[in-house]
Amino acid sequence: MFETIDQINLSYVKPGIYEETRFEKLHNVIFQNSEEGSKEIAREISNLVRTKQQKEENCVLGLATGSSPLKIYEELIRMHREEDLSFSNVVFFNLDEYFPIDPDDSQSYHHFMAENLFKYIDVKEENIHIPDGNISYEELHDYCNNYENRIQKLGGIDFQLLGIGRSGHIGFNEPGSHLNSQTRIITLDHITRSDAISAFTSLEKVPRKAITMGINTILQAKRIVLMAWGRNKAKIVKKAIEGEISSNIPATYLQHHQNTTVVLDKAASSELTRIREPWIIGDCNWDNKLKKEAVIWLCEHLNKPVLKLTDKDYNMSGMSGLLNFKGPAYDLNIEIFNLLQNTITGWPGGKPNSPDSHRPERSKPDSKNVVIFSLAPETTVAHIGGTMHRLVEQGHKVNLLFGLTEDSISTEEYLKYAGVFKKIMPTDISEGVIEKNCPTMEGQMPSGTVKKIKEFIRIEEILTAVKNLGILEKNIKFINIPEKNNELSEKETVEFINVYLDKINPHQIFTAGDFKIPHGIEKRYLDHLINSTKNLYKTKSPSQCWIWLYNESNQDWKISDVDMAVPLSPDQVLKKRNVIIKFLSHFKFLSQKERILFQGPDTRKFYLDSENRNRSMAEKYHKLGLTEYEAMEVFKKL
Repeated sequence: MFETIDQINLSYVKPGIYEETRFEKLHNVIFQNSEEGSKEIAREISNLVRTKQQKEENCVLGLATGSSPLKIYEELIRMHREEDLSFSNVVFFNLDEYFPIDPDDSQSYHHFMAENLFKYIDVKEENIHIPDGNISYEELHDYCNNYENRIQKLGGIDFQLLGIGRSGHIGFNEPGSHLNSQTRIITLDHITRSDAISAFTSLEKVPRKAITMGINTILQAKRIVLMAWGRNKAKIVKKAIEGEISSNIPATYLQHHQNTTVVLDKAASSELTRIREPWIIGDCNWDNKLKKEAVIWLCEHLNKPVLKLTDKDYNMSGMSGLLNFKGPAYDLNIEIFNLLQNTITGWPGGKPNSPDSHRPERSKPDSKNVVIFSLAPETTVAHIGGTMHRLVEQGHKVNLLFGLTEDSISTEEYLKYAGVFKKIMPTDISEGVIEKNCPTMEGQMPSGTVKKIKEFIRIEEILTAVKNLGILEKNIKFINIPEKNNELSEKETVEFINVYLDKINPHQIFTAGDFKIPHGIEKRYLDHLINSTKNLYKTKSPSQCWIWLYNESNQDWKISDVDMAVPLSPDQVLKKRNVIIKFLSHFKFLSQKERILFQGPDTRKFYLDSENRNRSMAEKYHKLGLTEYEAMEVFKKL
């Protein structure tokens, strides 16, 4: 179903012409991961650039920003350095820019494009066109018209790269945008602004407006490629590809275009009908995973528990082939019920003196060495705090390995502690540390001394919070996460992980396995962790260390993907809430706190959001006919 990069290209195919794609109105190609998809997009761009060069023509590229195209730009830079790909004939037009914003601002798209592409290739300065976020209101109308005219004078855009926002926007064309819209200023949707909090540190700092190419501007491009990575994008991708054309989902306007390809990773494609419900399309290869998915889907579709499904239910839902393969509904129902029942355990480290055949974890050894690896401790506690506490209670040695970023807390938080320091220390000492080293404004780079003090503050905040789970301070270690593209520092960090795992010799590792940014720093370090674990046990039993993944994105694992479900009692839910509140009371630095409090459009408190996820999962199990629990934390085995 999912092909490797050597087997696939992005050549346009009219959508919906085959039985399996009959629900689809946009051509799409699915890769195993975002890296493979990004490389293939970069390959198409490079082929176009070279073809234009041979004809001695300009190549006009429309570019996107955000996290989605980063791997594409990295690959284009590599091609420039290693494969002599020149951009001397390329004219670039960016989709959008925040308004108002200075081009030198670290959050501007001028800065983004310079740091992630333009400064590393041979592009001519006069060939770079990015909307000016500093233009006056009085000049906006004429400026936007001129932006359009510059594109038209060059013969239009040859290749337009797009991302898609959770609101369905392309560029900054928010819901309500008109089909005939052109380059203009627009008010940003709340979802869009909420998704930008991590970059701007607080919702209040995210600009409310932006300049964007219009829908009509985009649709005039000769070739359009839209990329979407991660399960966070899966639902909006389904609406864009299978839904009706609507201004409420601006990406659906791409259905009008006759040369658009949507490039997806496996996670982003997960809600498409041919992926999620292939039995609706036609005959299936009924392996155990697909059987489980199909039966759970049928239960949810009919609002019935597993054991109440009938032959008629299966036949009327296009699943007669499953019964032909597996026998009557009664036998199939019992099989799936038992599979679901066997994922539930109150012993995440394994139950001593108990058979392993019907439990997700091994019973031996009785006491396991456990490593919980995280770059965001507060998020980890929110997702698996109950499991962490239960592992401690059941006598396992729980070790925490937490990552620290280059600048651990905000200047505002540092100054608060510095103020206390000034009051209790001699003036000459306090002035030497604070006034001489500390930036006066948020965003200025602090000195090495201040960075170290910030790191100390962050560590103490974490220790204060997690000790409430019963984890010993001596079992909590911290690693410094290097800056982007700092290969030397990253190598050192990876070596630290190798040495750490060799010392701990873990039987279990718990870590995040699905991310809002599928190719971000969290994913890089997950890969490092997996490779380190594989290398560690090359000479030992390959099954000695099991890796359990929780989901860090906005939605939990599908029940069909769950290998271990740990139920929580009301008291355990309350205990986890109290630990999270400890984090919230200590995390005054805006970059972390805002990310906690605002999960996309959801402005509920973070602990309520996590609790509701856990309660929702327990309710899903209960509706399938399993025992009713207060909440559940769920994991997938790597």
